[in-house]
Amino acid sequence: MPKPAANVALIGCGRISGHHARALAVVPGARLIAVCDLVEDKARAYGAEFSVPFHTDYREMLARHPEIDTVAVITPSGMHFEHGMEMLEAWGKSVIMEKPTFMRPEQLDAACDRASELGLHLFPVFQNRYNKAVARVKRAIDSGELGAVRIVSVRTRWCRPQRYYELAPWRGTFAMDGGCLTNQGIHHVDLLRYLGGEVERVNATMRTLGADIEVEDTVVATFTYAGGQVGSLEVTTAARPDDFEASISLVCANGLARIGGIAVNELLEFTPDPAACAECCEDFSRSVYGNGHAKMYRDIVAFLTDGTPYPVSRADCLSTIKLLHAFYRSDEAGGWVDVDSPAQSARLGRPDEALADLYRTPCPDSDR
Repeated sequence: MPKPAANVALIGCGRISGHHARALAVVPGARLIAVCDLVEDKARAYGAEFSVPFHTDYREMLARHPEIDTVAVITPSGMHFEHGMEMLEAWGKSVIMEKPTFMRPEQLDAACDRASELGLHLFPVFQNRYNKAVARVKRAIDSGELGAVRIVSVRTRWCRPQRYYELAPWRGTFAMDGGCLTNQGIHHVDLLRYLGGEVERVNATMRTLGADIEVEDTVVATFTYAGGQVGSLEVTTAARPDDFEASISLVCANGLARIGGIAVNELLEFTPDPAACAECCEDFSRSVYGNGHAKMYRDIVAFLTDGTPYPVSRADCLSTIKLLHAFYRSDEAGGWVDVDSPAQSARLGRPDEALADLYRTPCPDSDR
């Protein structure tokens, strides 16, 4: 049997980790080696389900399994940079980084620079780009079938009650989580530029309306694109009592494309070719995470095997993180801000060492 191109370990055994593990089980050339979580019950459960060793100390895991060459970091968002850099610098592992990749733009630059220096790789996760509906609309935009984009509208109306934020201390904090835009809305922030083009300016207002947390659970914004098109965004986790929609629509010179469903998984309207709607709908009723992780791992294997470019480049990912920060900067400034600016949000990703300590694996005693 040929050696797998990617021997992967998972750090963090939350809900989305199961999608990584299931994807690795079906992608030729990729193999799950081990899993790790600070909470032993979580690690044990995934180890049993996927028949791999489990650990509560990732350093022990990496030492015991030197065949691991790639690590999927699926820890709280505010720990991504610290964990990712340790994987690169201390262990020489390439990194698959769950959303929102990093909390701050300079963290992405630092990690990418270090990976390049070490001959390693960083793979950002934006699995919704692989949704059939999204892929069909992207092809129509790139080919000219839809014509020039004129208006882009994003709506995410989900429910995250107080009990959701009380599941763990990192939730609902600017240091570790970000609000509805960073956690739940990041994929839609990515899609509004993936499909609509590069955003030039934004004007956002944020509120906390449905939970007792320090971050926003509601944001409404308008924005303009470098090409002259315009857009609007509404993201909330204050909807009650259920998740209702996560949609994006594009009014274009040659027609309308509207993607909806629970997680941009259904092509609801596509006027250039109405028959495409039935062909480009996926059932996400079992999970809002969808089916994209397996396709992502196939792209990682293709890159590692023959150099096929991974579809999310450094510049691409950086543009999404800078756009994310622009929404927060606009709320902080109380008006329009330029996306392409060295300025960053004062809140998003701010340090909190006491909170970070809860998610750090203790270093072994140097005297032992």
